[in-house]
Amino acid sequence: MTTKRRLLLLLLPLSVILPAHAQEWRPPTSLRKLPNGLTVVISEDHSAPTVGLCISYGIGSRLEPVGRTGFAHLFEHMMFEGTPIAPKGIFDRVVESGGGFVNGQTDNDFTQYFESAPVSALDAMLWLEADRMKTLDFSTKNLDNQRNVVEEEVRVNVLNQPYGLFYIFDLPQKAFDKYPNAHNGYGDFKDLDAANIDDVHRFYDQYYAPNNAVLAIVGDFGADELFAKVEKYFSGVPSKPTPPRPEVSESTQAAERRITQDDKLAKVPALAVGYRMPARTARDAVVGAVAGELLHNGQASRLYQSLVKEKQVALSVSGGLNLNGASPFEFNGPVLMISFIIYPGDKTQGQVLAAYDAAIADLAKKGPTPAELDRIRSKMRADWYSNLELPVSRAQALSHATLFDGTYERAYSVPEEVSKVTADEVRAFAAKYLVKTNRTIINRVPKSAKNPASTGGAQ
Repeated sequence: MTTKRRLLLLLLPLSVILPAHAQEWRPPTSLRKLPNGLTVVISEDHSAPTVGLCISYGIGSRLEPVGRTGFAHLFEHMMFEGTPIAPKGIFDRVVESGGGFVNGQTDNDFTQYFESAPVSALDAMLWLEADRMKTLDFSTKNLDNQRNVVEEEVRVNVLNQPYGLFYIFDLPQKAFDKYPNAHNGYGDFKDLDAANIDDVHRFYDQYYAPNNAVLAIVGDFGADELFAKVEKYFSGVPSKPTPPRPEVSESTQAAERRITQDDKLAKVPALAVGYRMPARTARDAVVGAVAGELLHNGQASRLYQSLVKEKQVALSVSGGLNLNGASPFEFNGPVLMISFIIYPGDKTQGQVLAAYDAAIADLAKKGPTPAELDRIRSKMRADWYSNLELPVSRAQALSHATLFDGTYERAYSVPEEVSKVTADEVRAFAAKYLVKTNRTIINRVPKSAKNPASTGGAQ
C-alpha cells in the first residue's frame, strides 16, 4: 500500500485556472473540530463531480515505540484487513466499483489513508473510514497475513535489490543518534516476528484515535453539508488517551561520519551523502528545499552536470531534502538532504567526493545564477500547484499541514515561500549546512571489491 511522492493520475482531469500570480491562489477552505478531537478540513472544488479524502494519524515510523520497529508500517497494512462490520475487501470494492481508488502510506511523522472516487461514494467512504477508526478485525490470521506481506515487501525492496535503498534506510541510522530518528522504520524482522495480537491491539488503541487524526476532504460539495455528514459518521467515535510525543531533537553533529558497506548484488559502487537539515519551521528549511532541487533535480541539476556530464566520475545522481518523505516541506523532526550517487568501478570514493565537494563549494561561494534559480522556483511552484489541483493530493497536503501546525495555511503558503528564496540565501545555506562536519557518508561497494578494512562502522 505504500507510495512515495506518487502523482495520482487516476482522477478526472480538473479545470482549475490559476491566476497570473499563482502563489496567491487559495481555494475555499475551512476547518472545524469535533468534540471527540477529530480535526476536519474541508475544501470545495466544483470543477468535477469527484471527491478526494485523506485522513492522517499522528503516528509514523519516527514515533513508534522502542522495540516496535516497523509497527507504523505494519499498521498501514492492518487497516485494510477489515472490521467486524465491514470485512476485508469491502472498502476496496465500494470505492473501486465506481472508478475510484484507495491507498495508504507510512511516513516518518504520520500514517495517511487516502482515496478518490465519484462524489456519489462520499457517504460510503466516510462511513467506512469511521468504522475502521472505531475498531478492526483483530485476529491472529490477519496479523500473520500482513506481517508476511510487510516482510516480503522488505525482502523485495531492500534485501534482494542492489543497493537496497540504503540511502533511505541505512543513512539516517548512521547520521542520527536518537532512537526515533535512527532506527529501521521499515521494520526489523525480530520485532515484527515477536509481535502478538495483544501488541497490535494496544498499538491501535494508543494511536488510532480521532484526537490523533486530521480528516481532509476536497471535492464537489457544500462545506456546511459535508461538515454535517462528518459529524454524523465520526462523532460517535470516542477519543482516547495518546502517548506523549517522543523527544526527537538531535544535538549538533561535531564531525563527518564515514561508513563502508558491502553489497552482494551491486555491480558498481554507490555513495550516499546526508546533511542534517534545519527544522521545518525555519526559513532555512525552505531555502534548503530549493537548494536540494538546484543540486539534484534532473539532468540540468548542478550535481548531474558536474559529476556525470563534465567530470564523468558518476553514472547517476539523485536526491533532495527529505528524500524518504512525502515532500521536502512535510516533515516534523530531523531530516537529511541526501545525495545518492552511483559511480563507475574504475573510479574511487575520493575522486567522486572531490568532484562532489567542488560542486558544493561553488554553490556556497557563488550561489545560483538568476536563470537556474528562476527555473527551479518556477518548477517547484508549478509542481506544488499541480498537486493542489487534484482533490486527493490537496486533501493530503491540507491534512499533513494541519496535523503538524493545527492549521492548513502551510499547504497554500509553500509556493509564495519558495518564490521569495534568493540567490544569497541559497549561497548562505550551502555555506552553513552543506559542510563536512554536518554530513554522513556511506560508501556501498560490491562485495567482490570489498575493502578488507571495511566494517560497516564509522571511520
